[in-house]
Amino acid sequence: MRLIERYTYADYASLSDFQENYQVNIPSSFNFAYDVIDQYAQFAPGQRAMIWVNEAGESRMFTFGDMKRYSDKAANVLLEMGLRKGDPVLLMLKRRYEYWFLALALMKLGCIQIPATAQLQKKDIVYRLNAAQAKAVICVGEDEVIGHVAAAIPECPSVKVAARLGGDTPGFVNFSRLLEEASDVFLPVQPRCANGDIMLMYFTSGTTGMPKMVAHDFTYPLGHLITGRFWHNLNERSIHLTTADSGWAKCGWGKLYGQWLAGATIFVYDFDRFNAPNMLKVLEKYRVTSFCAPPTIYRFLIKEDLKEYDLSALKWGTVAGEPLNPEVFRQFFKATGVELREGFGQTETTPLLLTSNFLRPKPGSVGVPSPHYHIRLLDAEGRDVEVGEEGEICVDLSQGRPAGLFLGYYKDEEATKAAFAGGVYHTGDMAWRDEDGYFWFIGRADDVIKSSGYRIGPFEVESALIAHPAVIECAITGVPDPDRGQAVKATIVLAKGFTPSEQLKKELQQHVKRVTAPYKYPRIIEFVDELPKTVSGKIQRKIIRQQDAQ
Repeated sequence: MRLIERYTYADYASLSDFQENYQVNIPSSFNFAYDVIDQYAQFAPGQRAMIWVNEAGESRMFTFGDMKRYSDKAANVLLEMGLRKGDPVLLMLKRRYEYWFLALALMKLGCIQIPATAQLQKKDIVYRLNAAQAKAVICVGEDEVIGHVAAAIPECPSVKVAARLGGDTPGFVNFSRLLEEASDVFLPVQPRCANGDIMLMYFTSGTTGMPKMVAHDFTYPLGHLITGRFWHNLNERSIHLTTADSGWAKCGWGKLYGQWLAGATIFVYDFDRFNAPNMLKVLEKYRVTSFCAPPTIYRFLIKEDLKEYDLSALKWGTVAGEPLNPEVFRQFFKATGVELREGFGQTETTPLLLTSNFLRPKPGSVGVPSPHYHIRLLDAEGRDVEVGEEGEICVDLSQGRPAGLFLGYYKDEEATKAAFAGGVYHTGDMAWRDEDGYFWFIGRADDVIKSSGYRIGPFEVESALIAHPAVIECAITGVPDPDRGQAVKATIVLAKGFTPSEQLKKELQQHVKRVTAPYKYPRIIEFVDELPKTVSGKIQRKIIRQQDAQ
């Protein structure tokens, strides 16, 4: 069953056909749970929707009929908990399969889903619950997580109920038991939510300050039609694994909306700490056909002997979260024959730039603009830049707001106005465009280094360093320099078998001079055990700059 054709064509004749004729048909009151999942359950109830496995070797398989049944049961549990349309609900569910039941159930009720990582501490939970005025929080059943949630709730007056998966804890509803006992007969809520109602709120990862609340409406899933069909290249025979935790926007990008719109099987590997050999064993055993992960994971995968694993089922690989170093692209392709295809977007959007299935990837490029958005590269005065010139990636809104672009920052009118100033959405990310129309990511505007009159993007230096076998991870920042304005600094995590030394520093500096412009080489090198990152895994260059300033 090809449900995707209700909302856009499933196939286009060429790249130009795709770019010129792509459009989304948006129903007057779209609800992903009712209009996609329940439709699959009606016309193809036995079609496989999900394979779930965990580190202990447990596994479950769910059809679309199962997804409707369990989401209806979950909706009845939420009603019993006192939740109604418009109520915000915080979910801290890692990669447990119950997350998908609840995500769909919240859509059916018209509640606002707020995904969150289970790594949050008490103060983080208090901040999120109060900022969103959440009515409920539902978490995994691990003692540490329950402890942080329990400590936070007394400081959060809006919270009326807390629930946990499995087992009984004072002050918490046993969601698993209620789900088991609940009726699977659920009457759809009437009237339906309007397309412009808030369906989902993400908290940004907070690389430049306290996390903001990014509000998306009920048309958001349709912005991911491109994600599943044209970036992940999925169809009804595909088994797709995205590594993301359910607490992050990348889960919505890679294991929910676009994948099920394409009719694919979502593969969920439930793990707490990433282990490259274990991930490779899962890809091999379950014959995963499509894989999406951040560059960090690919960097660890290529350090393994990939010839030891049968990855013949893997036909497609995608990457997002941070730019992909060309050396990682080359090594993964050499080992697997799979060309990695980058995409770029934000918590506030669906993919803005992507290497679609119509394009041959250029290693290091994030691809071309998605036809779903009108993308412009603008200078500081709001003028379009020429080929080869750097500019800010912006979304032109002159023809309206496309599905998938956020409504604004919840309860932050000032930040929203700034983001949408001048009739465009400002991403704050810099890039340049080549003669073929491919975009090349530079970095956040704040991360660009100005040294001796040159503007240096951290990614280009990081890519040069990653090509050296001694470097597993690195971050490039600028430090104050009395002569140059700023000097380039490299903070480096070494691969196994390498130890810090002055000789290695000089070797790395010479390596950068050989593979990129000599003025970009890091004059300062610091070796560390790990880089500061957000809980979503993004490198926090701002923290490194602050530490250097101190």
